[in-house]
Amino acid sequence: MRKMISDKFVLLKSIFGYSSFRPLQEECIEAVLNKQDTLMIMPTGGGKSLCYQIPALMFDGLTVVISPLISLMKDQVSQLRAVGVEAEVLNSSLSWEEYQRNKERVRSGCTKLLFLAPETLFKSDMLALLDECYIDCIAIDEAHCISEWGHDFRPEYRQIKSLRSRFPDAVYLAVTATATNRVQQDICTNLGQKNPVKFQASFNRENLFYEVIEKHRATDQVLDFLKKFENQSGIIYCFSRKQVDALTRDLNEFGYKALAYHAGLSPEIRQKNQELFIRDDVPIMVATIAFGMGINKPNVRFVIHHDLPKNIESYYQETGRAGRDGLPAHCLLLFSPGDSGKINYFIEQKTDEGQKRIARAHLSAMVGFAETHVCRRVPLITYFGENYPSHNCGMCDTCTNPKKSEVDLTKEAVLFFQGMSETEEMFGATHVINVLRGSKGEKVFSYGHDACQCYAKGHALSVRQWQNLVRQMLVQKVLEKEPKYGVLSLNARSDDIVSGHSFFYGYALPVEKIKSKGENRLRKTRVTGSYNSTLFDLLRIKRKELADKRGVPPYVIFSDKSLIDMCQRMPRTQNEFAEVFGVGDQKLKKFGDIFLEIINIQRP
Repeated sequence: MRKMISDKFVLLKSIFGYSSFRPLQEECIEAVLNKQDTLMIMPTGGGKSLCYQIPALMFDGLTVVISPLISLMKDQVSQLRAVGVEAEVLNSSLSWEEYQRNKERVRSGCTKLLFLAPETLFKSDMLALLDECYIDCIAIDEAHCISEWGHDFRPEYRQIKSLRSRFPDAVYLAVTATATNRVQQDICTNLGQKNPVKFQASFNRENLFYEVIEKHRATDQVLDFLKKFENQSGIIYCFSRKQVDALTRDLNEFGYKALAYHAGLSPEIRQKNQELFIRDDVPIMVATIAFGMGINKPNVRFVIHHDLPKNIESYYQETGRAGRDGLPAHCLLLFSPGDSGKINYFIEQKTDEGQKRIARAHLSAMVGFAETHVCRRVPLITYFGENYPSHNCGMCDTCTNPKKSEVDLTKEAVLFFQGMSETEEMFGATHVINVLRGSKGEKVFSYGHDACQCYAKGHALSVRQWQNLVRQMLVQKVLEKEPKYGVLSLNARSDDIVSGHSFFYGYALPVEKIKSKGENRLRKTRVTGSYNSTLFDLLRIKRKELADKRGVPPYVIFSDKSLIDMCQRMPRTQNEFAEVFGVGDQKLKKFGDIFLEIINIQRP
């Protein structure tokens, strides 16, 4: 049964302090309230959690939230309790006494939201507890974990479907930040969703600035970048544990407070370092991809990729941890051709040829993103099947820097076409490039391609330059590529170029160059518009003090966006303070007078 505790718009403001819903939130909430199974795909920071939190407050019964990580559950419960919502977590991190106390609160009906890991959910005592409750909603967070085609597959998620017969009146809401069409289908099938309603928000994160620079003396480049983000939080992703440890040491030697996070550290150290980062005690986390899932820290102002990610999906997920508060954030990728070689090495260790082909295609798409001369949002957004309508986003390096002029690459294109023709259009780009560069590899000799007229005629271009040319030709559709095996073939447009009836113009092929020390073309990201920075710092200090006293991260008290809104509005009264972004009834009561006092002292 559905109990209207209050209108959803009233709840949005009185509990969470927001004046309006974000796109698709209201529609998703209404579908859940109407007990329609729902799939919500919304980027990180888009507000997925409200889609089950508000219905939970309007239902009579309990909402169970299934989440894969303890840190994520703990964080959400802290934030809900801060705004006066009864929420509990039951997992292995609790003491026996805490576990029993939380179970009793669930049993008594006080709890509106219960957060569980799938491993905990299917324990006999937990199922017995839930049998005593009326379950209105089962929300599956990070729902892509249910799919073998997703990037964080968890076999335990496959058991969720069995709850259907146990709790037949519950509505099932699946939420995730990223899911290709195949993963979406897998989620609905494996959850047994009945004619689900699907909502898919745009994958475009408008507040993120994307930049790629050639990697040379990477530590110097990172240090140059960090000068623009003094005392601000950020994550630096590295390929290996060794790189993480080395960069962390370097940053600390240069006076930056940074911690390491990777699977080689003990669980206790990882947990401690994560807590210090989340609570703003240490601003910089240097990590492998082991870090990040479930991190709900909204004020991450930058994400640096010290090395090339293995695919666009990973890159999107990792950069998505920046700017969750909606304020501008900067995503920097240091790109070196050698990075793709490292990833290729691991790809070749795979024994399944199908997996190799998929991994190679993913890597090729990632390199294409790094080397693109068009708006970076075009390859990024279209990867997920969404059309990006603009040619200039105004929030990436290729759109804000002058475009490179096109050059005549007809001669190079014709030579490549000759290589394809002489190898009978039976191979992908790698083999043709090897022939053109005069490779002495076994495959070239086994096919007799060392006898081709074009053999070694292209040695003046590097492998990377040839690969860049091929990508440009594919974009301009003067080549065809068979999707399964990557075999290239000529078409009418390439024939016109070979015959001299047309030319091929593209962007200059990449040239290896050393970035001179002191040269710095990194764009400074503005966090927001004009505001009193002195007041902001004072409010941030008070926020940290209040958070430490309560044992919660600072953003549980107020987000940076709320503090900036205070600095811009300069409220004088409780009523005016209530209009600040993120100020609901509980936060107004707890913190209004404290922050108003600081604001009034700083008033001009």
